[in-house]
Amino acid sequence: MLKRTDLGGGAWIAHNPTWLSPSEASEHFDTLLTELPWTERSINARGKQVLQPRLITWAGQLPYLYSGQVLEPLPMHPLLDQLSQRLQTQFDLPFNHVVANLYRNGQDRVGFHADDEPELGYEPLIVSVSLGVTRRFVLRQKYRKRRKSLALKHGSLLVMGGTCQHRWYHAITGDISITQPRINLTYRYLRGEPGWRAPRQEDPRQQRR
Repeated sequence: MLKRTDLGGGAWIAHNPTWLSPSEASEHFDTLLTELPWTERSINARGKQVLQPRLITWAGQLPYLYSGQVLEPLPMHPLLDQLSQRLQTQFDLPFNHVVANLYRNGQDRVGFHADDEPELGYEPLIVSVSLGVTRRFVLRQKYRKRRKSLALKHGSLLVMGGTCQHRWYHAITGDISITQPRINLTYRYLRGEPGWRAPRQEDPRQQRR
């Protein structure tokens, strides 16, 4: 069952630590670890090309702007598609893209960022499935020092909604004591290709006036 937490200002998260059963989660982890085409990519960080501290892959019907790079469409692995269909039924949203991250150990991480690309719309719903070792998920408010953290366990589901991507950053922090891997699947609904923008009349700020 999803437990929703109000973050204020229209932002919220919801968490279900047992969305998948332990056996389901372990089976999915083993399948995705061995069958997905994991790659180590470089990104531009402060003017320099550096390797991301994790492995990634992706799938979906449309290209997606990710860390300043366009990820071209790739077909969905059957298991990724199966999970997408389950999420579509639960949230009544046609998820059409997924980014998968493989954190090989506690040294792999992702820094503070927001999934706020225009093609996601004004208030996107971002849904994340965690498989493998428990990792610490941290939220940091953009314009204040407020933080919130959550332990994402094997088989858990995390949802970010409302204004969360515009008011908060999120990260998976490093922990050198962790030696086991984790896979994270982040599903989203792309409204269009990179550069697409939602009509202004859909802006919730306009509707509240």
